[in-house]
Amino acid sequence: MSNFATETAYYINLMKKFILNFVVKHNEKLGDRFGLLKLTPADNSPLPPAVAGQFVQVGVDGSKNTFLRRPISINFIDHDTNEIWLLIRNAGEGTDHLLSLKPGEAVNMVMPLGNGFPTDDATGRVLLAGGGVGIAPLLYLGKVLKDKGVDVNYLIGARSERELLMTDLLEKYGPVNISTDDGSKGDPGLVTENHVWGEKWDRIYCCGPAPMMKGVARKARQNSTECYVSLENMMACGVGACLCCVEKTVKGNVCVCTEGPVFEINQLTWQD
Repeated sequence: MSNFATETAYYINLMKKFILNFVVKHNEKLGDRFGLLKLTPADNSPLPPAVAGQFVQVGVDGSKNTFLRRPISINFIDHDTNEIWLLIRNAGEGTDHLLSLKPGEAVNMVMPLGNGFPTDDATGRVLLAGGGVGIAPLLYLGKVLKDKGVDVNYLIGARSERELLMTDLLEKYGPVNISTDDGSKGDPGLVTENHVWGEKWDRIYCCGPAPMMKGVARKARQNSTECYVSLENMMACGVGACLCCVEKTVKGNVCVCTEGPVFEINQLTWQD
């Protein structure tokens, strides 16, 4: 990782953390398993500063069997409406409860957590690759990069056209290239088989299932392209206390929730 990226990660780690109550402004169902929550601070205060790629820990107070907060990537921050967006996959009782919240209901969140994507030194053409709910941090990342004048391009993978998420919103910030397993939309096959790998990229950002990210990392190495991935290790506390999300790196084991979730691929032991 470059010295700049190291300094940026150190700065982000020092960002003040907030425990705040939020009110649901909008809850939109997306397909069979996903939903989009738009929330605003309950006291109408401005949103805390956050970096694309960071996450929040959401309390699930109304679920009898859910005791821990749920870690969820920041999907988007809209300063004009003072909203934070969370793209949520229904993965059990806790997330099911969050997806059932109605406008006006409140949730408590800890934010911002983790280290986000380095963007200050981004230039040229960049590729933002995501699979499934892994597209979540790439929407806000695309806006941040485009506002800097960077040429943003997306590569999105899903099992089928029905499971593609938010492509219309992603298109605001750059062209969206698609791969589906069944060939129902875009290129057939895996993300790593998409036609975009015939083009030159100055940097790659990636989030999604581990096999997909490892495949993208392999492509990046083959082309000597700088690449950052956002890991989706299981998290419990979000502050490095429980050791639930430990990842092996070239410098030893680290907590993804505090040292990540974003890593430059050469920090990881993904050398296959």
